[in-house]
Amino acid sequence: MEKNKFPQSYDKRKRRSQKIAFGIFSLFSFSIVIILFSILGFIIYKGIGVINWNFITTEPTDGMTAGGIWPAIVGTFYLMLGSAIFAFPVGIMSGIYMNEYAPNGKIVKFIRVMTNNLSGIPSIVFGLFGMTLFVNYLGFGDSILAGSLTLGLLCVPLVIRTTEEALKAIPNTFREGSRALGATKLQTISRVILPIATPNIITGLILALGRVSGETAPILFTCAAYFLPKIPTSIFDQCMALPYHLYVISTSGTDMEAQLPIAYGTALVLIIIILVVNLLANALRKYFSKKVKMN
Repeated sequence: MEKNKFPQSYDKRKRRSQKIAFGIFSLFSFSIVIILFSILGFIIYKGIGVINWNFITTEPTDGMTAGGIWPAIVGTFYLMLGSAIFAFPVGIMSGIYMNEYAPNGKIVKFIRVMTNNLSGIPSIVFGLFGMTLFVNYLGFGDSILAGSLTLGLLCVPLVIRTTEEALKAIPNTFREGSRALGATKLQTISRVILPIATPNIITGLILALGRVSGETAPILFTCAAYFLPKIPTSIFDQCMALPYHLYVISTSGTDMEAQLPIAYGTALVLIIIILVVNLLANALRKYFSKKVKMN
């Protein structure tokens, strides 16, 4: 009888410890969710009263104390699209080369370390670099092109790392089976590996777009205009952008009381844009996931 007491008491302590640990993890998870919804709820409460069709589709007027944010919305989309056009092909092809072609050695390890370091560099450093290279040295001036290239450089390391990790997650048996059937390495990558890795690659692209859409420091030095109540017509034009516009109307102006509701409305529109982009990307990710399963 005494011998059976020890296993029973041990099992009770084990279950008790498991319940405590589960309770602590659940508490932290619910706390994060509550904090997130509190922030979103506060912004929605403060900004929902400002948002209407006129606010979304018109230009700012009266020193940005009235009117809408249409030029800032268009400028934000231009910068997101421009950075994606530059960063996604470069990042994905670099990730493919790092995982599929480059031999494992000191050089590859050094590149990976530098890529990780680039991901941790403050965005204002990218802004200063973009101003020096694209604005001044290459002569693009303060323009959408300079801002897009700077934002593209900002998110390239993230795209490289997520692409590389997505490719690493695919077992080598897929590569070996494809090569055994007579496919070349390029055919194996393009027709076997990439379709399987596409859902996880898209996740990295979502993260990159989310970071680009909310950055202020890089566009501050390369393209953002303080007040430009018109739609840009060229990639060499300046543009307004939601993050910088939000910063401007929150910190400076002629009538802070009139601008503050506009700031909350701008923040809410920016959150909605990021949410819509994430939902569209997730739908695309699910589409490719189902396509891979069907095949």
